[in-house]
Amino acid sequence: MPDFAEMELAKGQMPLEYSAEEMAPERLSMLDLMEKIIDYTEAIGISDLLFQKAFPVVNLAAERLNVTPMQMVLFAMLFSRFNASALDEEDLANLFRCTPIKLLRYMNDLETLQKKRLIIPLRRGREGKAYRIPADVVNAIRRDEDLAAEVKKDLTIDEFFSDLEDIFDAQNDGDLSQEGFNNELKTIVDNNMHLLFCGKLASYKLCDEDARLLLCFCHLYVNNCDDNIGFHDFEFIFDKKSHARAISRQFREGDHTLICAKFIENTNCDGYVNREAFKLSDFSKNEMLAEIDLKERQVKRRKGLLLWESITEKKLFFNEKENREIARLVSLLKEENFKNIQEKLSGNGMRKGFACLFSGSPGTGKTETVYQIARETHRSIMVVDISSIKDMYVGETEKHMKAVFDNYRTAVSASDIAPILLFNEADAIIGKRMEFGASSHAVDRMENTMQNIILQELENLSGILIATTNLTRNMDKAFERRFLYKIEFEKPGLEVRQSIWQSLMPDLAENEAKELSSRFDFSGGQIENISRKRTVDMILDDAAPSLDDLIASCKEEVLVKENPNVIGFIA
Repeated sequence: MPDFAEMELAKGQMPLEYSAEEMAPERLSMLDLMEKIIDYTEAIGISDLLFQKAFPVVNLAAERLNVTPMQMVLFAMLFSRFNASALDEEDLANLFRCTPIKLLRYMNDLETLQKKRLIIPLRRGREGKAYRIPADVVNAIRRDEDLAAEVKKDLTIDEFFSDLEDIFDAQNDGDLSQEGFNNELKTIVDNNMHLLFCGKLASYKLCDEDARLLLCFCHLYVNNCDDNIGFHDFEFIFDKKSHARAISRQFREGDHTLICAKFIENTNCDGYVNREAFKLSDFSKNEMLAEIDLKERQVKRRKGLLLWESITEKKLFFNEKENREIARLVSLLKEENFKNIQEKLSGNGMRKGFACLFSGSPGTGKTETVYQIARETHRSIMVVDISSIKDMYVGETEKHMKAVFDNYRTAVSASDIAPILLFNEADAIIGKRMEFGASSHAVDRMENTMQNIILQELENLSGILIATTNLTRNMDKAFERRFLYKIEFEKPGLEVRQSIWQSLMPDLAENEAKELSSRFDFSGGQIENISRKRTVDMILDDAAPSLDDLIASCKEEVLVKENPNVIGFIA
């Protein structure tokens, strides 16, 4: 039976020919060579004939990359699909035009390409091996730059932890195989033994797995200021879930090697040991991290926080009741009062965290009030994107929610003044929990589990949480009990509306502001919309809109007219 090359020749599809001038080394970039190898291989296939016909091109490219001719051809074919997120074994068999059995012959060469970091192996579980071309390799070939693998050697301690973060992120994202991940960690430590950190790690003579786990804890503490590490934060470094569960049991029971050796310890909450959360011990921090300016790194790495200094001051107007309640809350959250109150509560055996609920119709200023309270009390904000927490896979949503509170605790411990944890538009997570029967869906159970996590976290809260919601009728009673302060934002009254009109449009006459506030029962958000439209009109028309124009804009703002036609039954 003829091989692929013979079949192509039999059909008259002769391989491409290039002139001596085209093949002059000084005229060919790496991208030129790759294109020609791909052309030859697609025309002939991977065969002896390919290496005869394409010998000058393949050898020249192979010398530049310091690989064998066969490795060069395989790399070129993989490169032809550089924009693919992953090429699995079936993709490779199709690409190389070979059977799965023959593909096994190429695996040693692919492993060599992997060691040279020309390709990246990906974790695919039971699906087998998969690869992709790293972006830096694609860019180097595009720019015709040297592709020699960069050796992470003689790094500063800051460079070391920056590169360490990249390795852990790649593993967490599934961009490294377990073997690749293990090799990357071992290589970066071995190549930087001049650092106190690497020397200390080596001196402990830990097994490879324990060394990787300790590296992970050090990375999370140094790079993320994380001093409250849960199982979900490090389970990704293990290849098998069953093994990760076994390690988590050892941690929970306190008999893991790193805990017994005092490298890692449980966190402590109000004098009680938390068996579900861990941190680097003071011994590890003092012994291993002495050369790192941790305070400076923590200031630089305030990830996920909206800094209070960046919040623009904005004057807000409320009805008398809301004004009084907000002023009270601001006074409580002033740091000098807050610390004193927390100490007194803790001394009396009471919960020292503060959970607040802002409820009301859209546009009444709930979210902006949180921002202004944060600015006034010098507290940064950690904003929770609820939509990003929910995950289609069972178990992932719960992990994301736990991570939110873990990250918040870390931010509290790393900050001189505790930030505010903001759950904006929290309707989806504080609704009534469901009762289940035999036919209940897994998604519904997941919702309840997530709510139970939040309820438990509210019990253990040591900082400040503010949730905003448009609806309170459907709120679960358990949540209602846990919110110490509840402020309902009603639509502004007549005088408040007039103040908002005049604040947003200072050139508006008093009688005009009074007429607009009398005719239209708008929220502050709706009045701001009219003000923005007016600003746009002034820019386009080079003139201020008249009162009639403003009234027309107000009517357009109202989607439901004053006297709509009634359809249906009237009780």
